[in-house]
Amino acid sequence: MFWTVTLPLIWPAVAAAWMLAFTLSLDDLVIASFTTGPGATTLPMRLYSAIRLGVSPEINAACTLLIGAVAVAVIAASLLLKRRQAGGR
Repeated sequence: MFWTVTLPLIWPAVAAAWMLAFTLSLDDLVIASFTTGPGATTLPMRLYSAIRLGVSPEINAACTLLIGAVAVAVIAASLLLKRRQAGGR
């Protein structure tokens, strides 16, 4: 029942929560610096430390990939919504 009824109903909320949590995790540099152990580097910490030395092509590539992933997710969600509305569901 969960897979056929509940999950399709809550899937948009789960996807939105995942995207919001991912976005907020990129912003919490202070929390990431206090909670990571020695030798562990998260993406926000790596980007911040690299930007302090100057913007390199790696930073540009990482930002381009993040923007591209968000754009693909938004376009896919829009197409899925249009398909559902056109199908009459």
